[in-house]
Amino acid sequence: MEYLIKGGQLLLSLSLLIVLHEFGHYLPARKFKTRVEKFYLFFDYKFSIFKKKIGDTEWGIGWIPLGGYVKISGMIDESMDKEQMDKAPQEWEFRAKPAWQRLIIMVGGVTVNLIVGILIYMMITFVWGKDYTTNENLANGYEVNTFFEAFGFKDGDKVLTLNGEKPFSASTINIDIALHGAKDIEVLHEDGTIETITVPEDTDMEMFKAGAMRGFSVRYLPLIDSVHQNCTGQIAGLQKGDYITSINNTPITYWHEFDKAVKDSNYVMKVEVKRNGELVMIDLPLGDSYISGISIDRPHEHKDYGFGESLGQGFSLGIQTLGDYVGQMKYLFTSKGAGSVGGFGAIGGMFSPTWDWHSFWLNTAFLSIVLAFMNVLPIPALDGGHIMFLMYEIVSGRKPNDKFMEYAQAAGMILLLGLLLYANGNDVYKAIFGG
Repeated sequence: MEYLIKGGQLLLSLSLLIVLHEFGHYLPARKFKTRVEKFYLFFDYKFSIFKKKIGDTEWGIGWIPLGGYVKISGMIDESMDKEQMDKAPQEWEFRAKPAWQRLIIMVGGVTVNLIVGILIYMMITFVWGKDYTTNENLANGYEVNTFFEAFGFKDGDKVLTLNGEKPFSASTINIDIALHGAKDIEVLHEDGTIETITVPEDTDMEMFKAGAMRGFSVRYLPLIDSVHQNCTGQIAGLQKGDYITSINNTPITYWHEFDKAVKDSNYVMKVEVKRNGELVMIDLPLGDSYISGISIDRPHEHKDYGFGESLGQGFSLGIQTLGDYVGQMKYLFTSKGAGSVGGFGAIGGMFSPTWDWHSFWLNTAFLSIVLAFMNVLPIPALDGGHIMFLMYEIVSGRKPNDKFMEYAQAAGMILLLGLLLYANGNDVYKAIFGG
């Protein structure tokens, strides 16, 4: 059931973003009196689930859920319609329009995705506000990854400043180190001493290679705050208010100890919880899916925003999300980074195992920003490839010939298909062998 709920959220999220992206191309095309022959959600190779002709445009839903498209007359795209391109250009075709109009049509999709992502963040901020954890409600400090212990950090540390500035939230510490260049880290140790530790310049790349991107994890007590109905943890017997005291007769103090033990388990675990003053023993079967649907008590502060404030906060969050995602690209060009590329399984794993609108919209906003960036990459067959050739035409005054564009489009499609197979192959490999 959890996989169906996650899959349903993924399908709805991507469907919304694909349709809006394609409208980003469709609307300027119509504005410039360019004929749009097809507007499809998903691909309709050989046949479609639904289609209806309205005016010059066939609207439909394909059966291959790998994206969507608008087929614009007189444009070399994934349809590879060479027959049309062999004919003389018509005034309503894409190729007959000035380069600046064609450029606006092509940037429309990524522009819409960027705007939609920012608008969703604004809506989220206005409706749900923002939760954050400060040192004041970080009672137990951080669990420190062994990679950072080598520099002198210790379990229970609290981070006071990064490069001399107080962090807004405890949840941003790892990002500040990995992406924002934080090197001088002032910490308060559990014994009350304060120390400033300076990490090396290459710490960001080394922490990635070491699998220490979550170098500092907030230590929460193992007190269950909520258990979603029919989730696997609830079926096993865990309940709201349970305080986990031991695993296989080994006492635990913090939630991360339970989390790690469950994920590393290869046998049925005996979990002892304190419930209404009594100790209860629960048999917990294999796998970390038994943590799905369980929320623990996480002390935090909450801030609500008015409509005007939410506009500024949402805009900042959207731009920051884009910047952080682009910043992570430096890790992709490593052997570990290439192996971490995920497909639809990894994306689906972002969503909640129960239907949670707050989580759904957060993930949708993030995916919208990601789609905007990925589509603007200068790869033929993506919007960015068309934009690259149009910019060349505008600057040089020379338009690449149709035969070259056909070869470039074919090469781009082969490259994208290869990346798609590789990413989803990684998902399959991890599902079978772990990792």
